Amino acid sequence: MKLWGGRFTQETDELMERFNRSFDFDWRLYRADIQGSMAYAKALARAGIITEEERDLLLKGLSQVRAEFEDGSFQPKPDDEDIHTAVERRLQELIGPVAGKLHTGRSRNEQVVTDVRLYLMEHLDRLDDSLTDLQRAIIEQAEVHLDLLIPGYTHLQRAQPVRFSHWLMSYFWMFQRDRERLREARQRIAICPLGSGALAGNSLGIDREFLARELGFQAISENSIDGVSDRDFILEVLSGAAILGTHLSRLAEDLTLYASAEFGFIELSEAYSTGSSLMPQKKNPDSAELIRGKAGRLVGNLVSLLVTAKGLPSAYDKDLQEDKEPLFDTLDTLELALPVAAGMIRTLRVNPYRMRAALDDYMLATDLADYLVRKGIPFREAHHIAGRAVRYGIENSKGLRDLSLAEWRSISPLFEADVAEVLDFECSVERRDSPGGTARSAVEAQISRAWELMAS
Repeated sequence: MKLWGGRFTQETDELMERFNRSFDFDWRLYRADIQGSMAYAKALARAGIITEEERDLLLKGLSQVRAEFEDGSFQPKPDDEDIHTAVERRLQELIGPVAGKLHTGRSRNEQVVTDVRLYLMEHLDRLDDSLTDLQRAIIEQAEVHLDLLIPGYTHLQRAQPVRFSHWLMSYFWMFQRDRERLREARQRIAICPLGSGALAGNSLGIDREFLARELGFQAISENSIDGVSDRDFILEVLSGAAILGTHLSRLAEDLTLYASAEFGFIELSEAYSTGSSLMPQKKNPDSAELIRGKAGRLVGNLVSLLVTAKGLPSAYDKDLQEDKEPLFDTLDTLELALPVAAGMIRTLRVNPYRMRAALDDYMLATDLADYLVRKGIPFREAHHIAGRAVRYGIENSKGLRDLSLAEWRSISPLFEADVAEVLDFECSVERRDSPGGTARSAVEAQISRAWELMAS
């Protein structure tokens, strides 16, 4: 017998049964669903709706159902429309008619959103752990390779020398923002909608504050209509996950480039690489490429639910059944991608010789302009003179460090013998010692701050 079948006389069409069924994907909410039902059974007893004996029987039966899910012995049936129906059906098989009292005053509308909130609270904690581990891997590699210099790129063109550790730490701060976004989202997830009924509230004296405490929520929802229809918290998680996915994708893109023969800055471990079925010599960065590819999946999941939610009238609508598959897929994707990313970072090997060889004199042109600025020349004029020096070197096939003092003076009489002191990569990075800069002291300060954040 369906939970809602009393007013119906006609059988549901077989295709409609399949179309309507969500058990195939929402079964994973079983722990949260049973947790919520156990709290609700206690609330019913507190309100005098059921006896303590009935409460205890319900709790015992629900524990048995949970154990069956845990050990894999639970047997779903074709009429199990969703996880809520399946749990209640099995509960009745175990304890008899008293199972029918569990749903007193409760709607699946409030039940499902309570389940998803409980499920997300648990899974966001796990994602936070994985994200933190990735950040630790970045800090550890940055500490080990503090002295390595690489070209910094803008527009994928060599721009200025930076520390390899500075480049690595740029991703730490992206992931820190992701971590903060998901932590803030968790605060808004921890709102208890149970007791909202189908949309109008509960008329049986259910203590909603008790339910919130029992289930580990921080507060109760303030409006029953909003309580059953709110999916902002899922959209917020999907949004944070999509942004996190773009950061993972950018990291993967850099690693793929830097591991190529043309760059050769790093080598990815074989544990995170695959080969070619045709070309025996190939070592492909498939871990990075898959991470990059799955970013589109995360963005798509967000767009999917945004489109579903945008035109809905108030209160609960069946369209909202479409919230779970994109959410589950996003969580599954990140629960694999984050540890893989951490493993890639921890096990990569660097090639300091290729990094050093990629540095060229023209990357010091900004230092030339700064040299002239310190002599009192307006920056726009200094920029123009430094540009002429670059052009002279290119036209004469010379690096800036190969120019004689006479050649420097032919470009501008402002250049003196001390210009040679400017043309040093290590000095270039060390001059950029402002907070957040690439000087060793500035990078060390970033790392120190990062370790503090890891402890919070």
